[in-house]
Amino acid sequence: MTPWGDAKLFFCIFFIICCSTVTEAQVPVDCCLSVTRKTIDKKLIADYREQAEGCSIDATILVTRRGLKLCASTKEVKWVKDVMTHVDRLKKKCKKENYQGNRCFGVKPE
Repeated sequence: MTPWGDAKLFFCIFFIICCSTVTEAQVPVDCCLSVTRKTIDKKLIADYREQAEGCSIDATILVTRRGLKLCASTKEVKWVKDVMTHVDRLKKKCKKENYQGNRCFGVKPE
């Protein structure tokens, strides 16, 4: 191969590596901007997850059976921990029942 061909190959590989690094670094983070202090009925919640690190508010994201995401404060409110416990039990029960029935509506298989 000619020296010019080697240089083209080098710059092509360099460009691909640089572009893939930039796109990996620009992954959006889903952060709550505010949290609710109102109690939400635990029967409406199908899933939860802790908010990603790097967000300014310490919150838990509650996912309703219809897929809506609600933010609740983890530190201040006891009912959030009760909802999380309820969802954990619900997921275990639905897994045993193969995610069938009304009780498992909105619960996604793990």
